[in-house]
Amino acid sequence: MSLPTAVSPSTLAASIDAAAQAAEEKVIAWRRDFHEHPELGNREVRTAAIVAEHLIALGLDDVRTRVAHTGVVGVLKGGLPGPVVALRADMDGLPVSEEVDVPFASKARTEWNGEQVGVMHACGHDCHTAILMGVATVLAGLRAQLRGTVKFIFQPAEEMPPRGEEGGAKMMIQEGALQDPTPNAIFGLHVTSRLHVGELGYRPGPTMASSDRFSITVHGRQTHGAAPWLGVDPIVTSAQVILGLQTVVSRGIDIAREPAVVTVGMIKGGVRENIIPDNVEMRGTIRTFDEGMRDDVHERVTTLAEAVSRGSKAGCTVCIEKNYPVTVNDPALTGLMVPTLQRVAGAEHVQLVPKVTGSEDFSYFQQLVPGLFFFVGATRPDVEPGKAPANHSPRFHVDERSLLLGVRSLAHLVCDFAEAR
Repeated sequence: MSLPTAVSPSTLAASIDAAAQAAEEKVIAWRRDFHEHPELGNREVRTAAIVAEHLIALGLDDVRTRVAHTGVVGVLKGGLPGPVVALRADMDGLPVSEEVDVPFASKARTEWNGEQVGVMHACGHDCHTAILMGVATVLAGLRAQLRGTVKFIFQPAEEMPPRGEEGGAKMMIQEGALQDPTPNAIFGLHVTSRLHVGELGYRPGPTMASSDRFSITVHGRQTHGAAPWLGVDPIVTSAQVILGLQTVVSRGIDIAREPAVVTVGMIKGGVRENIIPDNVEMRGTIRTFDEGMRDDVHERVTTLAEAVSRGSKAGCTVCIEKNYPVTVNDPALTGLMVPTLQRVAGAEHVQLVPKVTGSEDFSYFQQLVPGLFFFVGATRPDVEPGKAPANHSPRFHVDERSLLLGVRSLAHLVCDFAEAR
């Protein structure tokens, strides 16, 4: 089924706005509840139960639970024929201790990868879950006039599952989240500190980077720090590797075509100031916006680390793990739906945003279904977005007026797309 070439406001536009306004108080309450009780990836048991109970109470035609551990998939069949549209929200929090002074601040603590950690919705997934519950409320109330079918996908573990577990969008797809029925399009959103409340951001094509993690272990030979010539120093060699990695992007990649990032975020080696250790480990992340460039960067990182180590007579083990693909907004779908976003927020409040070097596993859905992933501003008007605490910060704060705009945006996208078919 090909995409239409133009989209007009749905006949349900006024009803959507009225229903969204009526649901706003509930959406805020859900968001605050989820914020106060965050759960980490593959552990969103309480959150998923609340979501499933709500979808069942709305009378959806089918509600599946325990998809990819804790995911929930609900199907709403409209009263009129039309396409299938999927909407996705992620549910998991982060291992971050909250520092925001609000009455519903998280005090949760749990174990994550063997460590005791604080838990916080530091990325805004509490907002995404509450928004999609609000959209389900709005559209279920209009089902008699609704064209087509809406699939609500509440996803766990967008922030990665614990070590040794599978999860997230990829696992939801493996367990049939995009089947019976298969969507013609999928939409998702993300609240962001980079835009003011009331603003929406979008970008066609590559929008968010792929995400890969690497570990490099330099193998030396332990000796006394007073006699380094009796061993092989993996600390100095690791320093040379780290400096060399800075040239992978700056001297090896055509950044005029696409940006790329190679970052070492952890280095660990040694236990005492006068002992040169046997090994040093470093870990980092790679971000790219092109699959060919992605493979090229991987090869360059591996070759450089091994060659520098060999030049110091040290050994080297490089492991690169591919995580999320590039988030690519379907250009045709994006162009089709931008007028909807402009009608919802006002054209002056909708902007083409730069590429984001963060990553999203919404990308897996987009590999199978034309998708549009856009951004909802969450920073209050008196704060410069560049100075607001970023997503993933323990001080990340959401202006809750953004929630209503999120509900309206997704609901209008569904109905405008359906009526254009």
